[in-house]
Amino acid sequence: MPENDKQGLSVVTCTAPVNIAVIKYWGKRDEDLILPINSSLSVTLHQDQLKTTTTVACSRNFQQDRIWLNGKEEDINNPRLQSCLQEIRRFSRKRRNTGDSTSDASSVSHKVHICSVNNFPTAAGLASSASGYACLVYTLSQLFGVESEQLSAVARQGSGSACRSLYGGFVQWKLGTQLDGKDSLAEQVESESYWPELRVLILVVSAEQKSVGSTSGMHTSVETSQLLKYRADVVVPSRMEEMIRVIRERDFPAFGELTMKDSNQFHAICLDTYPPIFYLNNMSHRIISLVHRYNQYYGETRVAYTFDAGPNAVIYTLQDHLPEFVQVVRHFFPPEVNGEEFVKGLTVCSADLSEELKRDINMEPTPKGIRYIISTKVIVGLRKPTY
Repeated sequence: MPENDKQGLSVVTCTAPVNIAVIKYWGKRDEDLILPINSSLSVTLHQDQLKTTTTVACSRNFQQDRIWLNGKEEDINNPRLQSCLQEIRRFSRKRRNTGDSTSDASSVSHKVHICSVNNFPTAAGLASSASGYACLVYTLSQLFGVESEQLSAVARQGSGSACRSLYGGFVQWKLGTQLDGKDSLAEQVESESYWPELRVLILVVSAEQKSVGSTSGMHTSVETSQLLKYRADVVVPSRMEEMIRVIRERDFPAFGELTMKDSNQFHAICLDTYPPIFYLNNMSHRIISLVHRYNQYYGETRVAYTFDAGPNAVIYTLQDHLPEFVQVVRHFFPPEVNGEEFVKGLTVCSADLSEELKRDINMEPTPKGIRYIISTKVIVGLRKPTY
Protein backbone atom coordinates (compact mmCIF):
# COMPACT_ATOMS: atom_id res chain seq x y z
CA MET A 1 0.00 0.00 0.00
CA PRO A 2 1.51 3.36 -0.95
CA GLU A 3 2.21 5.83 1.81
CA ASN A 4 2.09 9.43 0.62
CA ASP A 5 1.27 11.58 3.59
CA LYS A 6 0.86 10.12 7.09
CA GLN A 7 -0.76 13.28 8.41
CA GLY A 8 -4.41 12.55 9.16
CA LEU A 9 -3.95 8.85 8.40
CA SER A 10 -6.07 6.34 10.34
CA VAL A 11 -5.07 2.67 10.08
CA VAL A 12 -6.71 -0.48 11.46
CA THR A 13 -5.60 -4.10 11.02
CA CYS A 14 -7.74 -7.15 11.86
CA THR A 15 -7.74 -10.87 11.15
CA ALA A 16 -10.58 -13.27 10.37
CA PRO A 17 -10.78 -17.07 10.24
CA VAL A 18 -11.85 -19.58 7.63
CA ASN A 19 -15.04 -21.52 8.25
CA ILE A 20 -15.79 -24.89 6.69
CA ALA A 21 -19.45 -25.83 6.32
CA VAL A 22 -20.69 -29.22 7.49
CA ILE A 23 -24.19 -28.36 6.22
CA LYS A 24 -23.49 -26.65 2.91
CA TYR A 25 -24.76 -23.33 1.56
CA TRP A 26 -25.33 -23.63 -2.19
CA GLY A 27 -27.76 -21.40 -4.01
CA LYS A 28 -29.38 -18.00 -3.51
CA ARG A 29 -33.02 -17.02 -3.50
CA ASP A 30 -32.00 -13.35 -3.89
CA GLU A 31 -28.72 -12.64 -5.66
CA ASP A 32 -28.66 -8.94 -4.82
CA LEU A 33 -29.07 -9.36 -1.06
CA ILE A 34 -27.21 -12.72 -1.04
CA LEU A 35 -30.05 -14.62 0.63
CA PRO A 36 -29.61 -18.41 0.71
CA ILE A 37 -32.12 -21.03 -0.34
CA ASN A 38 -31.26 -23.08 2.75
CA SER A 39 -29.74 -22.69 6.20
CA SER A 40 -26.14 -23.83 6.73
CA LEU A 41 -23.78 -24.68 9.58
CA SER A 42 -20.01 -24.44 9.78
CA VAL A 43 -16.95 -24.92 11.97
CA THR A 44 -14.53 -22.01 12.46
CA LEU A 45 -10.87 -22.99 12.09
CA HIS A 46 -7.78 -21.78 13.95
CA GLN A 47 -6.34 -18.52 12.66
CA ASP A 48 -2.73 -19.58 13.18
CA GLN A 49 -3.15 -21.92 10.22
CA LEU A 50 -5.85 -20.28 8.08
CA LYS A 51 -6.70 -16.59 8.19
CA THR A 52 -7.13 -13.37 6.28
CA THR A 53 -5.31 -10.26 7.51
CA THR A 54 -6.76 -6.96 6.37
CA THR A 55 -5.39 -3.46 6.89
CA VAL A 56 -7.56 -0.46 6.06
CA ALA A 57 -6.09 3.04 5.92
CA CYS A 58 -8.23 6.16 5.71
CA SER A 59 -6.97 9.64 4.83
CA ARG A 60 -8.24 12.92 3.52
CA ASN A 61 -5.30 12.81 1.07
CA PHE A 62 -6.46 9.63 -0.68
CA GLN A 63 -7.99 10.45 -4.06
CA GLN A 64 -9.98 7.23 -4.46
CA ASP A 65 -10.79 3.93 -2.78
CA ARG A 66 -8.29 1.19 -3.69
CA ILE A 67 -7.74 -2.45 -2.76
CA TRP A 68 -4.82 -4.89 -2.93
CA LEU A 69 -5.35 -8.65 -2.55
CA ASN A 70 -2.25 -10.73 -1.84
CA GLY A 71 -0.07 -7.89 -3.12
CA LYS A 72 -1.95 -7.33 -6.39
CA GLU A 73 -4.26 -4.38 -6.94
CA GLU A 74 -7.81 -5.45 -7.76
CA ASP A 75 -10.87 -3.65 -9.11
CA ILE A 76 -12.44 -1.60 -6.31
CA ASN A 77 -15.66 -1.37 -8.35
CA ASN A 78 -16.54 -5.02 -7.78
CA PRO A 79 -20.29 -4.82 -6.97
CA ARG A 80 -20.07 -6.91 -3.79
CA LEU A 81 -17.10 -4.97 -2.52
CA GLN A 82 -18.92 -1.71 -3.21
CA SER A 83 -21.98 -3.02 -1.40
CA CYS A 84 -19.94 -3.67 1.75
CA LEU A 85 -18.22 -0.28 1.61
CA GLN A 86 -21.50 1.57 1.06
CA GLU A 87 -23.32 -0.27 3.86
CA ILE A 88 -20.56 0.31 6.43
CA ARG A 89 -20.43 4.00 5.53
CA ARG A 90 -24.22 4.22 5.71
CA PHE A 91 -24.30 2.65 9.18
CA SER A 92 -21.48 4.93 10.29
CA ARG A 93 -23.30 8.07 9.13
CA LYS A 94 -26.51 6.88 10.76
CA ARG A 95 -24.77 6.29 14.07
CA ARG A 96 -23.09 9.70 13.99
CA ASN A 97 -26.40 11.41 13.23
CA THR A 98 -27.81 9.91 16.42
CA GLY A 99 -24.77 11.00 18.41
CA ASP A 100 -23.66 7.46 19.32
CA SER A 101 -20.26 7.45 17.59
CA THR A 102 -17.03 8.59 19.21
CA SER A 103 -14.90 8.40 16.04
CA ASP A 104 -14.03 11.32 13.79
CA ALA A 105 -17.22 12.34 12.01
CA SER A 106 -15.40 13.56 8.91
CA SER A 107 -13.49 10.33 8.27
CA VAL A 108 -16.48 8.49 6.82
CA SER A 109 -16.26 10.71 3.72
CA HIS A 110 -12.55 10.00 3.26
CA LYS A 111 -11.31 7.40 0.80
CA VAL A 112 -9.80 4.12 1.98
CA HIS A 113 -6.89 1.96 0.91
CA ILE A 114 -7.37 -1.73 1.69
CA CYS A 115 -4.67 -4.41 1.87
CA SER A 116 -5.82 -8.02 2.32
CA VAL A 117 -3.60 -11.11 2.55
CA ASN A 118 -4.48 -14.80 2.95
CA ASN A 119 -2.00 -17.24 4.50
CA PHE A 120 -3.54 -20.10 2.47
CA PRO A 121 -4.43 -20.73 -1.21
CA THR A 122 -7.02 -18.30 -2.56
CA ALA A 123 -10.00 -19.47 -4.67
CA ALA A 124 -9.02 -23.14 -4.25
CA GLY A 125 -12.10 -24.25 -2.37
CA LEU A 126 -10.86 -23.26 1.10
CA ALA A 127 -13.40 -20.51 1.82
CA SER A 128 -11.08 -17.58 1.13
CA SER A 129 -13.97 -15.27 0.17
CA ALA A 130 -15.67 -15.97 3.53
CA SER A 131 -12.67 -14.99 5.64
CA GLY A 132 -11.82 -12.17 3.24
CA TYR A 133 -15.17 -10.37 3.37
CA ALA A 134 -15.63 -11.04 7.10
CA CYS A 135 -12.24 -9.45 7.73
CA LEU A 136 -12.92 -6.51 5.42
CA VAL A 137 -16.28 -5.70 7.00
CA TYR A 138 -14.98 -6.07 10.55
CA THR A 139 -11.92 -3.90 9.89
CA LEU A 140 -14.04 -1.19 8.25
CA SER A 141 -16.47 -1.32 11.19
CA GLN A 142 -13.62 -0.73 13.63
CA LEU A 143 -12.35 2.18 11.58
CA PHE A 144 -15.74 3.85 11.20
CA GLY A 145 -17.31 2.95 14.55
CA VAL A 146 -20.06 0.58 13.35
CA GLU A 147 -21.62 -1.77 15.91
CA SER A 148 -20.93 -5.50 15.60
CA GLU A 149 -24.65 -6.40 15.62
CA GLN A 150 -24.96 -4.94 12.13
CA LEU A 151 -22.05 -6.81 10.57
CA SER A 152 -23.65 -10.16 9.78
CA ALA A 153 -25.98 -8.70 7.15
CA VAL A 154 -23.19 -6.58 5.66
CA ALA A 155 -20.63 -9.42 5.43
CA ARG A 156 -23.28 -11.62 3.83
CA GLN A 157 -23.59 -9.12 0.97
CA GLY A 158 -19.91 -9.61 0.17
CA SER A 159 -19.88 -13.40 0.36
CA GLY A 160 -22.77 -15.34 1.84
CA SER A 161 -20.69 -17.59 4.08
CA ALA A 162 -18.65 -14.60 5.32
CA CYS A 163 -21.29 -13.99 7.98
CA ARG A 164 -20.30 -17.31 9.57
CA SER A 165 -16.64 -16.24 9.84
CA LEU A 166 -17.65 -13.44 12.21
CA TYR A 167 -18.00 -16.03 14.99
CA GLY A 168 -15.89 -18.80 16.46
CA GLY A 169 -16.82 -22.38 17.23
CA PHE A 170 -19.92 -23.83 15.56
CA VAL A 171 -22.00 -21.31 13.63
CA GLN A 172 -25.30 -21.45 11.77
CA TRP A 173 -26.48 -19.07 9.06
CA LYS A 174 -30.24 -18.97 9.29
CA LEU A 175 -32.32 -19.09 6.14
CA GLY A 176 -34.68 -16.35 7.31
CA THR A 177 -38.10 -15.58 5.90
CA GLN A 178 -38.18 -11.79 5.45
CA LEU A 179 -37.89 -10.45 1.93
CA ASP A 180 -35.37 -7.80 3.01
CA GLY A 181 -33.12 -10.46 4.54
CA LYS A 182 -32.93 -8.84 7.96
CA ASP A 183 -33.49 -12.20 9.67
CA SER A 184 -31.02 -14.14 7.47
CA LEU A 185 -28.14 -13.84 9.92
CA ALA A 186 -25.37 -15.92 11.44
CA GLU A 187 -25.33 -16.94 15.09
CA GLN A 188 -23.10 -19.11 17.23
CA VAL A 189 -24.48 -22.55 18.08
CA GLU A 190 -21.68 -23.50 20.48
CA SER A 191 -18.38 -21.85 21.37
CA GLU A 192 -14.91 -22.93 20.28
CA SER A 193 -14.28 -24.50 23.71
CA TYR A 194 -17.38 -26.70 23.63
CA TRP A 195 -15.77 -29.70 21.89
CA PRO A 196 -12.02 -29.45 22.63
CA GLU A 197 -11.20 -32.96 21.37
CA LEU A 198 -12.28 -32.15 17.80
CA ARG A 199 -9.42 -31.84 15.34
CA VAL A 200 -9.27 -30.81 11.69
CA LEU A 201 -6.95 -31.80 8.87
CA ILE A 202 -6.91 -30.10 5.48
CA LEU A 203 -5.48 -32.35 2.79
CA VAL A 204 -4.27 -29.97 0.09
CA VAL A 205 -4.51 -31.71 -3.25
CA SER A 206 -4.32 -28.56 -5.36
CA ALA A 207 -3.68 -24.88 -4.68
CA GLU A 208 -4.87 -23.86 -8.14
CA GLN A 209 -7.87 -21.59 -8.65
CA LYS A 210 -11.01 -23.59 -9.39
CA SER A 211 -12.31 -23.53 -12.95
CA VAL A 212 -15.91 -22.71 -11.98
CA GLY A 213 -16.33 -20.06 -9.29
CA SER A 214 -18.85 -20.54 -6.51
CA THR A 215 -21.01 -17.60 -7.58
CA SER A 216 -21.49 -18.77 -11.17
CA GLY A 217 -21.76 -22.39 -10.05
CA MET A 218 -24.55 -21.60 -7.59
CA HIS A 219 -26.44 -19.61 -10.20
CA THR A 220 -26.34 -22.47 -12.70
CA SER A 221 -27.38 -25.00 -10.05
CA VAL A 222 -30.39 -22.89 -9.03
CA GLU A 223 -31.42 -22.61 -12.66
CA THR A 224 -31.01 -26.27 -13.64
CA SER A 225 -30.81 -28.69 -10.67
CA GLN A 226 -34.02 -30.33 -9.46
CA LEU A 227 -32.06 -32.02 -6.69
CA LEU A 228 -31.07 -28.63 -5.27
CA LYS A 229 -34.70 -27.64 -4.63
CA TYR A 230 -35.47 -31.00 -3.02
CA ARG A 231 -32.44 -30.67 -0.75
CA ALA A 232 -33.38 -27.13 0.32
CA ASP A 233 -37.05 -27.91 0.96
CA VAL A 234 -36.93 -31.45 2.32
CA VAL A 235 -33.44 -32.46 3.47
CA VAL A 236 -31.74 -29.46 5.05
CA PRO A 237 -34.38 -28.38 7.62
CA SER A 238 -34.28 -31.70 9.49
CA ARG A 239 -30.55 -32.13 8.87
CA MET A 240 -29.84 -28.76 10.51
CA GLU A 241 -31.75 -29.80 13.61
CA GLU A 242 -29.96 -33.12 13.75
CA MET A 243 -26.52 -31.55 13.25
CA ILE A 244 -27.06 -29.05 16.07
CA ARG A 245 -28.19 -31.90 18.32
CA VAL A 246 -25.17 -34.15 17.64
CA ILE A 247 -22.75 -31.24 18.11
CA ARG A 248 -24.31 -30.46 21.49
CA GLU A 249 -24.12 -34.15 22.41
CA ARG A 250 -20.54 -34.35 21.11
CA ASP A 251 -21.56 -37.45 19.18
CA PHE A 252 -18.70 -37.79 16.70
CA PRO A 253 -19.93 -40.85 14.75
CA ALA A 254 -23.26 -39.11 14.06
CA PHE A 255 -21.51 -35.78 13.36
CA GLY A 256 -19.12 -37.46 10.94
CA GLU A 257 -21.82 -39.38 9.08
CA LEU A 258 -23.99 -36.29 8.64
CA THR A 259 -20.99 -34.25 7.49
CA MET A 260 -20.02 -36.78 4.83
CA LYS A 261 -23.60 -37.27 3.61
CA ASP A 262 -24.08 -33.53 3.23
CA SER A 263 -20.79 -33.13 1.35
CA ASN A 264 -21.76 -35.96 -0.97
CA GLN A 265 -25.18 -34.44 -1.60
CA PHE A 266 -23.67 -31.05 -2.38
CA HIS A 267 -21.41 -32.58 -5.02
CA ALA A 268 -24.32 -34.64 -6.33
CA ILE A 269 -26.12 -31.33 -6.93
CA CYS A 270 -23.05 -30.11 -8.81
CA LEU A 271 -23.31 -33.19 -11.03
CA ASP A 272 -27.08 -32.67 -11.38
CA THR A 273 -26.38 -29.12 -12.58
CA TYR A 274 -26.44 -28.66 -16.35
CA PRO A 275 -23.77 -28.49 -17.65
CA PRO A 276 -22.39 -30.49 -14.71
CA ILE A 277 -19.80 -28.95 -12.39
CA PHE A 278 -16.79 -31.02 -11.33
CA TYR A 279 -15.08 -29.74 -8.19
CA LEU A 280 -13.65 -33.08 -7.05
CA ASN A 281 -10.83 -34.83 -8.88
CA ASN A 282 -9.42 -38.35 -8.85
CA MET A 283 -7.36 -37.64 -5.75
CA SER A 284 -10.48 -36.38 -3.95
CA HIS A 285 -12.21 -39.66 -4.78
CA ARG A 286 -9.26 -41.64 -3.44
CA ILE A 287 -9.38 -39.70 -0.16
CA ILE A 288 -13.11 -40.47 0.14
CA SER A 289 -12.40 -44.16 -0.42
CA LEU A 290 -9.58 -44.13 2.14
CA VAL A 291 -11.81 -42.57 4.81
CA HIS A 292 -14.57 -45.14 4.31
CA ARG A 293 -12.13 -48.06 4.31
CA TYR A 294 -10.47 -46.77 7.48
CA ASN A 295 -13.84 -46.43 9.23
CA GLN A 296 -14.95 -49.85 8.03
CA TYR A 297 -11.83 -51.42 9.52
CA TYR A 298 -12.81 -50.13 12.96
CA GLY A 299 -16.54 -50.65 12.51
CA GLU A 300 -17.31 -47.03 13.42
CA THR A 301 -16.93 -43.52 12.06
CA ARG A 302 -13.59 -42.27 13.38
CA VAL A 303 -12.84 -39.75 10.63
CA ALA A 304 -15.10 -37.75 8.32
CA TYR A 305 -14.49 -35.79 5.13
CA THR A 306 -16.13 -32.76 3.63
CA PHE A 307 -15.33 -30.91 0.40
CA ASP A 308 -16.34 -27.37 -0.44
CA ALA A 309 -16.21 -26.11 -4.04
CA GLY A 310 -12.77 -27.57 -4.72
CA PRO A 311 -10.74 -30.79 -4.60
CA ASN A 312 -9.13 -30.27 -1.18
CA ALA A 313 -10.45 -32.46 1.62
CA VAL A 314 -11.27 -31.22 5.11
CA ILE A 315 -11.08 -34.08 7.59
CA TYR A 316 -12.73 -34.04 11.01
CA THR A 317 -11.63 -36.47 13.70
CA LEU A 318 -10.97 -36.66 17.44
CA GLN A 319 -7.58 -36.12 19.06
CA ASP A 320 -7.23 -39.80 19.99
CA HIS A 321 -7.47 -40.90 16.36
CA LEU A 322 -5.48 -38.06 14.79
CA PRO A 323 -1.91 -39.50 14.88
CA GLU A 324 -2.88 -42.83 13.35
CA PHE A 325 -4.96 -41.32 10.57
CA VAL A 326 -2.19 -38.89 9.62
CA GLN A 327 0.13 -41.88 9.38
CA VAL A 328 -2.46 -43.67 7.22
CA VAL A 329 -2.47 -40.67 4.87
CA ARG A 330 1.32 -40.68 4.79
CA HIS A 331 1.35 -44.38 3.92
CA PHE A 332 -1.22 -44.29 1.12
CA PHE A 333 -0.19 -40.88 -0.24
CA PRO A 334 3.61 -40.97 0.21
CA PRO A 335 4.81 -37.36 0.32
CA GLU A 336 7.62 -35.81 -1.64
CA VAL A 337 8.77 -34.07 1.54
CA ASN A 338 8.88 -35.14 5.16
CA GLY A 339 8.31 -33.69 8.60
CA GLU A 340 6.99 -30.16 9.01
CA GLU A 341 7.07 -29.54 5.26
CA PHE A 342 4.32 -32.13 4.78
CA VAL A 343 2.32 -31.70 8.01
CA LYS A 344 1.99 -27.99 8.75
CA GLY A 345 0.26 -26.30 11.67
CA LEU A 346 -0.45 -27.98 14.98
CA THR A 347 1.93 -30.76 15.96
CA VAL A 348 0.80 -34.33 15.32
CA CYS A 349 2.44 -37.14 17.28
CA SER A 350 3.86 -40.09 15.38
CA ALA A 351 2.04 -43.43 15.27
CA ASP A 352 2.72 -46.95 14.05
CA LEU A 353 0.40 -48.69 11.60
CA SER A 354 -0.37 -52.36 11.92
CA GLU A 355 0.14 -54.57 8.91
CA GLU A 356 -3.43 -55.74 9.35
CA LEU A 357 -4.77 -52.19 8.98
CA LYS A 358 -2.72 -51.51 5.85
CA ARG A 359 -3.76 -54.85 4.36
CA ASP A 360 -7.43 -54.35 5.19
CA ILE A 361 -7.56 -50.87 3.63
CA ASN A 362 -6.17 -52.48 0.48
CA MET A 363 -5.35 -49.41 -1.61
CA GLU A 364 -2.43 -48.87 -3.91
CA PRO A 365 -0.28 -45.96 -2.63
CA THR A 366 -0.42 -42.76 -4.69
CA PRO A 367 2.93 -40.96 -4.33
CA LYS A 368 2.70 -37.17 -4.09
CA GLY A 369 -1.09 -37.31 -4.41
CA ILE A 370 -1.42 -34.90 -1.48
CA ARG A 371 0.83 -31.84 -1.54
CA TYR A 372 0.69 -31.18 2.20
CA ILE A 373 -1.54 -31.38 5.27
CA ILE A 374 -2.65 -28.48 7.48
CA SER A 375 -3.32 -29.62 11.04
CA THR A 376 -5.69 -27.32 12.93
CA LYS A 377 -8.66 -27.14 15.29
CA VAL A 378 -11.79 -25.17 16.19
CA ILE A 379 -11.11 -21.66 17.47
CA VAL A 380 -12.51 -18.18 18.13
CA GLY A 381 -13.68 -15.88 15.37
CA LEU A 382 -12.46 -12.37 14.59
CA ARG A 383 -9.45 -11.00 16.39
CA LYS A 384 -9.35 -7.57 17.94
CA PRO A 385 -7.84 -4.83 15.83
CA THR A 386 -4.41 -3.30 16.19
CA TYR A 387 -3.96 0.39 15.52
